[in-house]
Amino acid sequence: MAHVPLAGGGPTPLAVFDRFRTKALARVQEPELKRYAVMLLAAGAGLLPLMAGSAKAALAKVPTDGADTLLMLMGSALVLLMTPGLAFFYGGFTRAKNVLNTMMMSFFLMGLIGVVWVVLGYSLSFDTGFGSPFIGGLGQMWLNGVGGELGDAPLADGFAISASSFALFQGMFAIITPALISGALVERINFKAWFWFSLLWSIFIYCPMCKMVWGGGYIGPFGEIGAIDFAGGTVVHIAAGVAALVATAIVGPRTNFPDSKRPPHNVPFILLGAGLLWFGWFGFNGASYFAAKGAGFSFLTTTLSASAAMLTWCLIEWFRDGKPTAVGAATGAVAGLVGITPAAGFVYMPQALIIGIATSAACYIAVQVKAAIKFDDSLDAYAVHGVGGTVGALLTGLLAVPALVPADYFPKSAEILANGGNAALFVAHIKAVLISYGFVGIGTAIILWIVGAVVGLRVTPSEEERGLDFVAHGEEAYDPMTY
Repeated sequence: MAHVPLAGGGPTPLAVFDRFRTKALARVQEPELKRYAVMLLAAGAGLLPLMAGSAKAALAKVPTDGADTLLMLMGSALVLLMTPGLAFFYGGFTRAKNVLNTMMMSFFLMGLIGVVWVVLGYSLSFDTGFGSPFIGGLGQMWLNGVGGELGDAPLADGFAISASSFALFQGMFAIITPALISGALVERINFKAWFWFSLLWSIFIYCPMCKMVWGGGYIGPFGEIGAIDFAGGTVVHIAAGVAALVATAIVGPRTNFPDSKRPPHNVPFILLGAGLLWFGWFGFNGASYFAAKGAGFSFLTTTLSASAAMLTWCLIEWFRDGKPTAVGAATGAVAGLVGITPAAGFVYMPQALIIGIATSAACYIAVQVKAAIKFDDSLDAYAVHGVGGTVGALLTGLLAVPALVPADYFPKSAEILANGGNAALFVAHIKAVLISYGFVGIGTAIILWIVGAVVGLRVTPSEEERGLDFVAHGEEAYDPMTY
């Protein structure tokens, strides 16, 4: 990795960190540390349930509504489509010799996390057996008791959707969240390491985040913090973005980065992927309304934010470089979709427009900063999802409309708004963001340390040069002579 020296002749902070990272990765291969890594993982599984306390809502019982349940089923299908959409989006950015591996890092998770969610993930996210605001219990493993014998019973008091449709819907979120992280690590991570990282991260990071925000836990509207997150600004985008940032720092840059040029090998793939993501986001945000008759509202805020963000990114490029790019249009649209995610059902159209513009501008700046400091977040996973999710979460606190945050469903958040207005809710969201950054950042680092100690994180330089399509999968997307 090339580093630009400081004026005084000393190394840059990035160079210092790179030396630290190299020493750390060498250390984790020592046999003693491997044993400690395994012990730490086992201990973590036992300590999480010991954290106590959770709040419950007081809502009226309602029967299952077929239209609302159908919305959830359609939303689940749309969100599942986002994962192959992400595969195309990311795959278009990489070099031709790595496109299959890049797409598999997303596509494969539909298998891995699809199983993990049913067996364990849903229970750890939403079961109340441990009485903890940080992690769910084990009483709903294998979706035991979820919705009764046929899964068609209402989710809970105040919710007319079937419990099984909710479990399915949430499972789609669990699949795509670790897939977002892959954009930071393409073209150099060992696929075996990706398997174990995705598995452990989903259980020990995603499930606690889901519990804390959506499962009646510490961060969300029934907990201590009282933050609101309509469809995953913290749970999905901040979590994935922060994990991508940490993973990039620990795994390190691609060989010869940034000296060798790596332009996108297939821009039409990028546009196709962005289009599929935008389409799927109607399920992501729209179905998070949980009621068919009102879902059109969150559909509208979602598409307005994406449209404004795409336009903003293109106008910035047009002004700065003289030409708007297809890659910029696709990236801007995704940034706007990320930004509106935590706010989609809590704001009106003017606020959605502001969120789209602000998120796009912030993500554009983040991409430029990343390039300037030569940080190899390969496909801008943190710059778009981490920064976009952070901006969206903070603006949700500032711009949420009190009338759209009813006390029946968001008691703590409504109380904050009633007593202190949006300024107080903004402070709550700052707390939520900081907690999310700290928990995800530290947890991701520990998991990477464990995986690195046991199976190693990177392919060899020769394997990286050959291309991970062949190395990891024994396949080629294109004739190698065309690389």
